[in-house]
Amino acid sequence: MTEVYTDKDCDLDAVRHNGIIKNMDSRKYYVSITPQSACAACHAKSVCNVTELHDEIVEVPKKESDEYKAGDKVEILMEKSLGTKAVFLGYIAPFLLLFFTLIVALNVFESQGIAGLISIGILIPYYFILYLNRKALKKTFTFRLR
Repeated sequence: MTEVYTDKDCDLDAVRHNGIIKNMDSRKYYVSITPQSACAACHAKSVCNVTELHDEIVEVPKKESDEYKAGDKVEILMEKSLGTKAVFLGYIAPFLLLFFTLIVALNVFESQGIAGLISIGILIPYYFILYLNRKALKKTFTFRLR
């Protein structure tokens, strides 16, 4: 079934997910979303072990003008550019760091095993730095309700 959006509904610079507000406090809504994989529309999904449907809770900042309550169905949006930034921080940057560390370590050390361990080990401080900056990243990667 195809949904038809009018121009006022069209937001080409955002990723949309439908969700339900599970909980809320004075500053945030906690919205439950179910990521849809290609398996969602399959007629055999009930007997297949490949389905990856599980609920995720997303924190959405509350605006003063919002009047949602727990149980309301909402649509959450995130800017597409933030998705690109997340892919870079989560996949591309660590791969490049690992790759270049491996090249340098292979030239410095004679053992390929040591070079491999060093290149994998360099990811520990990388992800630790991301962990230390999680509050700033949480402010960057925000969702909004629609």
